[in-house]
Amino acid sequence: MRRAAALLLAASLAGVPARAATVYVASQGGAQVAAIDAGSGTLSAKVALPPNPAVVAAGGGVVCASHPDGRSISVLEGGVSGAEPRRIPVPGQAFGLAVSRDGRTLYVGDWSGARVLSVEAATGSVRGEAGVGRDPANLVLGPDGRLYVADRESRQVSVLDAARMERIGTVPVGEGPFALGLSPDGRRLYVANVRSDDLSVIDTATLKALARVPVGPSPYGVAVTADGARVLVTNQYAGTVSVVDTAALEVVATVKVGGYPEGIAVAGGRAYVANWFSDDVSVIDLASLRETGRIPVAEGPRSLAVAEDRP
Repeated sequence: MRRAAALLLAASLAGVPARAATVYVASQGGAQVAAIDAGSGTLSAKVALPPNPAVVAAGGGVVCASHPDGRSISVLEGGVSGAEPRRIPVPGQAFGLAVSRDGRTLYVGDWSGARVLSVEAATGSVRGEAGVGRDPANLVLGPDGRLYVADRESRQVSVLDAARMERIGTVPVGEGPFALGLSPDGRRLYVANVRSDDLSVIDTATLKALARVPVGPSPYGVAVTADGARVLVTNQYAGTVSVVDTAALEVVATVKVGGYPEGIAVAGGRAYVANWFSDDVSVIDLASLRETGRIPVAEGPRSLAVAEDRP
């Protein structure tokens, strides 16, 4: 793996400063969350979880994972460092997750309940809820306090005021919206539509769809580079990542990765891809747009989250 000098070079080429960060990987079959040091690109720690974790999220020093079958969330304060996970029961089928910037509030999509819950991380108390569309999948919290929800079976994105837990709008997208990626400035939302094999582009100021960009078969994960110039989309059925230029709104490169890629995250001049069927994480260099290695993890990695390391 590259050392710090190469990391700084990659970040410079991407047009952004390098920052220390940790990439968290949730493995469903292996019931585990692992931590990858984005500086070295190596596995640094891991912790066992209850069965079948689905989605991992991080923020404010908190790492959490959802368990739809167990109707609960696992919470790890301080990240993955040998700490025992704390279980929070949820009145619903917890799936999609987002964490507030201070780590105090968890936003939880209830897959079977067509709603999003606001949960206090410290106590597990439900502080509010808002109705959304059918099968709310992934969630992303914007810098303006808006919470975006991919409503997979309603062919839309719900937009919530997170403070008031109130739906303030919906945006029609493609078939089977699942993953979401927000530009660094919060002005664009990118939506992977699993069943229409494309990427919807939403203007968050007007809440209007600007375009739909064809990508590969069964796009399942989305990540945006730190400079906002590219969007990376995993294609489950092809075992590839499509690289979309955000100015031209077209695919400019395709990167081969492992089997059945799902979650994807960007950190430190690299992209990390959870390969569900390969039991590993592909590492893509963002300067060359090539896979430079794979990191073995527990069985069935599906979801990734990034947290900047605290000083």
